[in-house]
Amino acid sequence: MNLPAPIALAAESVFNACPVEQALSRLVPDQGATPELHRLVETAIQQPEIASRPPLIAALWLLVDELDKSHVISQGIDDSTGSYWHGIMHRREGDFSNAHHWFRKVGSHPAMQQIEGYDAHQFIDDVEAAGADTEALVALQRREWQILFAWCSQQAVG
Repeated sequence: MNLPAPIALAAESVFNACPVEQALSRLVPDQGATPELHRLVETAIQQPEIASRPPLIAALWLLVDELDKSHVISQGIDDSTGSYWHGIMHRREGDFSNAHHWFRKVGSHPAMQQIEGYDAHQFIDDVEAAGADTEALVALQRREWQILFAWCSQQAVG
């Protein structure tokens, strides 16, 4: 993942403990972060490079399956990026109709254009229909997170 150096450094401990290639392994997780991951995210989101950037905070909580914490942040971001993180959170909690609602609010987000073959609404339907974690859907979920997080990071540093 190509991140601006200040963001990469601020979140380094989280990425070392929870590599994106291994994270997000459950489409609809049934438990949140370990106490250690929780502590690492709490520390990372207090770093100045992240603390004033709610999309990055919502994303890091999603990375470690802390859906409620991500939800509190994303619902306060009143733009298409906030709606994107909000929609992902609802899809991951299994609230598929609400996920569709938030993705309708997203419209066409610049990060979506970077995900080959991506259709947010089809992805929601595929996750709902799968009923289990499949390799292809988990891989898409990881790509989606990486690309949106990288896009948010680039926006954060201008």
